[in-house]
Amino acid sequence: MKHLLAFAQLVRLPNTFSALADICFGSIATGLALTHWPTFVCLLGSSMLLYWSGMVWNDYFDVLEDRRDRPSRPIPSGRVSMRSAFLFAIALTIGGVLLALFADVRFGDDGVTLRWRSLPIAGVLVVVIFLYNGVFKATFVGPVFMGLCRLLNTLLGLSILGTWPPGWGWLVAIVIGTYIAGITWFARTEAEMSSQTMLIAAAVCILVSLLLALSVAAVATEAAGDYEPSPLFVYALAAFGAYLGVAVYKAIRRPEPRFVQRVIKRGILGLVVLDAILVSAFVGSFGLLLAVLLIPGMILGRWIYST
Repeated sequence: MKHLLAFAQLVRLPNTFSALADICFGSIATGLALTHWPTFVCLLGSSMLLYWSGMVWNDYFDVLEDRRDRPSRPIPSGRVSMRSAFLFAIALTIGGVLLALFADVRFGDDGVTLRWRSLPIAGVLVVVIFLYNGVFKATFVGPVFMGLCRLLNTLLGLSILGTWPPGWGWLVAIVIGTYIAGITWFARTEAEMSSQTMLIAAAVCILVSLLLALSVAAVATEAAGDYEPSPLFVYALAAFGAYLGVAVYKAIRRPEPRFVQRVIKRGILGLVVLDAILVSAFVGSFGLLLAVLLIPGMILGRWIYST
């Protein structure tokens, strides 16, 4: 059991549902979750495994820093060896790519065909994950690469369409990517006293993403078919911004690790709520139910860290 707990901590299990929410957004917004359920399931699995691989690579490349600042984590504590972490990350990556390939498989009268939509996006996502963790994480463009990971994950969910994402899909992906870039920027020095200037800049990035999200309802009107944007869309987005903003304000005032990490935890799990709000612009208030994915993440977060 302790061994399984170590791997659950390694992959940041509570955060998994934020990645799945990106995929659910694409399938619900397009209305294809039920009619294309095999593809939907494959995309969920691909996103989950690739997200887990990114978390493992994160700790694998940060082992020296974690030995100094976070010695209780799975790798520096010796509960997971470097070799096991490496092989686990490789297996997760291969599994995620294979599931994206399966999502592209189509069976018809002419036999088996591939539509080449999900696999290319997953392939680029793998490259960006590796570049972020192995090359750019400690640089000023690190948050940009993390934002790209989430942008690509959102596009992976939209690949259920079988075509390249439409304009509204790119807009939503940019909103989510910018949001996560801001959260990542906020987390740059989470283990020590952070710079107030850096936290303010990260907060501005998050604010820009939420302001950009306001425009989603306008473009969703053209893409939603028989549905209308939820009348709660603007209010829900404002409430979410206020909920996160309170924690951001406290962290800027006192940039200590405990306050900064609180923002990160709210921000990562809050992505589920943001996805739910965004999807409500396409399918009405029913889309807000996607926020139920927040519950298992919060429950697991009591025992497994998410930062």
